[in-house]
Amino acid sequence: MAAGSTIHTFTVQWADMDRGVYEDFVLRLARHPSETDAHMLTRLLAYCMEYEEGIAFSEGISSTQEPAVVVRDLTGRILAWIEVGAPDAERLHHGSKSADRVAVYTHRDPARLLTSWSGKRIHRAGDVVVRSFDPGFIDAAVAAVERRNVVTLSLTESELYLDLNRTTLQSTVHENRLE
Repeated sequence: MAAGSTIHTFTVQWADMDRGVYEDFVLRLARHPSETDAHMLTRLLAYCMEYEEGIAFSEGISSTQEPAVVVRDLTGRILAWIEVGAPDAERLHHGSKSADRVAVYTHRDPARLLTSWSGKRIHRAGDVVVRSFDPGFIDAAVAAVERRNVVTLSLTESELYLDLNRTTLQSTVHENRLE
């Protein structure tokens, strides 16, 4: 944890009906002073939506060698490289060479993000999945974030339902791919 980080606790009840994943867990997220609340919340959503055995947060913004969220098998091999925000093409290239699959979760405009990677070298670019949410969804959710949070999340047919500290929101999870 970086000095000056703010710790947020999230008690999560997660139901991914599309994949048949149902879990309850408590996450402690350290929000670095240079990290926005929108980025932290998108990290939380990425972790939940990618939840499987071996998932973990990396060291965060200070880590240049790992993504925001990583999934490893029991031998330590990277299975999934999950970026948050707007990573550059070089990070995606490295991640795609290091892991079986790569996903990016963004609270930014996905069209601008895809354009910024256009023409750049990214290993298996067509396999990189970029997920985003409806405009205003992340900002509305950020308004409900406290230091201690109770979260109920469910995903069905690409619709995400979020109850965060008694604030209820819904968004389509948009999926884009590089060409």
